[in-house]
Amino acid sequence: MWRQAALACLYSQLCSLLPYAVNPAYGGELSDFARFKAASLSSDATLYDRNGQVLQRLRVDMQERKLAWVRLEDISPAVRNALIASEDKRFYEHSGVDWSAVAASAWGNLWNTRTRGASTITMQLAGLLEQDLRRKAGSRSLAQKVNQAWVAQTLERNWKKDQILEAYLNLVPFRGELVGIHALSQVMFQKHPSGLDYIEAAIAVALLRGPNATEAKVTERACQILREQKQPGLCANLEGQVRLAFAQLSRGLAVAGNFSNETAVANLAPHFARKVLSLQQREFRSSLSRSLQVYARDSLVRHLSALADRNVEDGAVLVLDNATGEILAWVGSSGQLSDASQVDGVQALRQAGSTLKPFLYQMALENRLITAASVLDDTPVNLSTSNGLYIPQNYDKHFKGLVSARTALASSLNIPAVRLLVSLQPEAFFQRLRALGMDLRESGSYYGYSLALGSADISLLQLTNAYRALANQGSYTPVKWSVAEPGTAPTQVMQAGASYIVSDILSDRAARSVTFGLESALSTRVWTAVKTGTSKDMRDNWCIGYSDRYTVGVWVGNASGAPMWDVSGVTGAAPVWQDVMHYLHRSRPQRIIAPPNGLVRQTIRYDNALEAERSEWFLAGTAQSQIQLGTSHQIQPHILYPKAGMIAALDPDIPLERQRIRIAAYSERGMLVLDGKKLTASLNPKKELSYDWFPFPGRHVLSLLDAEGYLQDQIVFEVRGAQMKAPR
Repeated sequence: MWRQAALACLYSQLCSLLPYAVNPAYGGELSDFARFKAASLSSDATLYDRNGQVLQRLRVDMQERKLAWVRLEDISPAVRNALIASEDKRFYEHSGVDWSAVAASAWGNLWNTRTRGASTITMQLAGLLEQDLRRKAGSRSLAQKVNQAWVAQTLERNWKKDQILEAYLNLVPFRGELVGIHALSQVMFQKHPSGLDYIEAAIAVALLRGPNATEAKVTERACQILREQKQPGLCANLEGQVRLAFAQLSRGLAVAGNFSNETAVANLAPHFARKVLSLQQREFRSSLSRSLQVYARDSLVRHLSALADRNVEDGAVLVLDNATGEILAWVGSSGQLSDASQVDGVQALRQAGSTLKPFLYQMALENRLITAASVLDDTPVNLSTSNGLYIPQNYDKHFKGLVSARTALASSLNIPAVRLLVSLQPEAFFQRLRALGMDLRESGSYYGYSLALGSADISLLQLTNAYRALANQGSYTPVKWSVAEPGTAPTQVMQAGASYIVSDILSDRAARSVTFGLESALSTRVWTAVKTGTSKDMRDNWCIGYSDRYTVGVWVGNASGAPMWDVSGVTGAAPVWQDVMHYLHRSRPQRIIAPPNGLVRQTIRYDNALEAERSEWFLAGTAQSQIQLGTSHQIQPHILYPKAGMIAALDPDIPLERQRIRIAAYSERGMLVLDGKKLTASLNPKKELSYDWFPFPGRHVLSLLDAEGYLQDQIVFEVRGAQMKAPR
């Protein structure tokens, strides 16, 4: 009698509240299950390779952790059975509201006894779908409960029972940030929901009633769920399994954004993913190749592991398709080898070193200041700048004297490059680099002559794409991130013939042997043009080169900026570059970039057999057959001796009047000035000025001026020894 009265009272309350409590908006958009399913987004965004294979999952929604929607048929039946046994035994019988359970709950409340509650799975789903019905602190108001029942009945009219179950299991929150059975299954059990067994399903469903319950409480609830499914024998092993599941859950929740197994197999391009994925862009079909990405990453890690004792831990690899500009591989770091694995080495700005020299030589060839056969001067030079003297050095601290432009570029000699920039001027070269996509922060005058040696900070992405322009004979386009991205009309930034000559030089194994030897990591089984670079104090080294089809760029260093120990471009970055290039061409035949129109092939000979006779490429109108050393306009006036920074010591065992220092300079019509006083120097047939100077202790400045009195070279040196007066 009392139970019937309570049920009647409840019906009366519901009926009286319906006209006021039911919001017409509730249930108005619940007719389309497919729309809700499509609108349910994972907290992760997914990056695919060019063939549709998963490369990376990246968390972009920091409010919750949820994986992709799973169909009910892809969820273990054990989960469905446990859910219905625990939460809604008459799920397949009621139409959204279980009035028998409502009556039982009302009766229990009247006599202050505990019952399971009257909220069905459908009502719980209504509370998840409608923002205003979501449970806040405390219980729902009576008006909310009425509206919840109304929405539940609307769902039952429009959705199938299996759709309601599917939606509930995908949207229900579990412990912490985890939402949906897919996320819980991956983190807590490290498996897909389809693989959950009876015990795992019972543990998962037990968490629904109390997401923050203790292990003991979850064990108790899970055992009860198993008993209700006629599986009491499984309770014997339950405590240990709950302990293991909680341990895995704690580890998974401690690592924000990682979904255990799922990210282990989809963590191949994190830096690229962060560039293209966002809340708005949850899926992206990239131009990357999964197999190439894996190989490039593994090659980088393997070679950097071998350099662990040389204080190097970071690196990056970029592979571009020459024709399309598509990014085929983007490895931003060495992963676990690095203390800064989140830093993207492909986009980080680092000193370019000698990698800018090919663009300088191309510009000089294009402007017909030199040919590939021109003789350049690799002897010390001192350049007066607004910040004082600029005294560049070669990498090995040695000077080669007179060399051809081909040898100077291929062997990466510094002094000839600086002399070329003096002729071209830093601002003009700066503008050329900008046109090639290098977003330099300063101006040409800021970098000065050091720009020839790569003093500017440039990213691997910008630098590699500029080399791709060389491979395409001066034609520049931006890179493409996706195969679906439309192409951009190319811009002819560099003259085609001069670009081809630079490519031919960079592919010349003999020309680079002066510095690198005939066999090195720069040599490949197929035709390739390649250049290395090392920045000041060995903080960065690079290897960038191309074949007819691909351009590969590699950077090796430390994200912290710490110097490496005896690691150059040819020992650090080049082995990785060679590895990747061989992989790219493992099944492709040998192909050489064809020369464009406007080039002439000519056999050349040098006076005094300076270099061996060879066949050389020339721009039309610049060809030579005999290179005369004495008439080369590229040999700039300079001081030959003393050397800059030299310290000379007087010998006490030799009479002072017999001690002399031979001062010499290469200049046909110049004058030598020492400490402000002109020296009466003599000129020999080799066009060398010379003067035998009586030395005295102190710091001395020697200048070489031209006939008009303009400074051409200047050095500072020191003499030490017994004190004496300078001769009058």
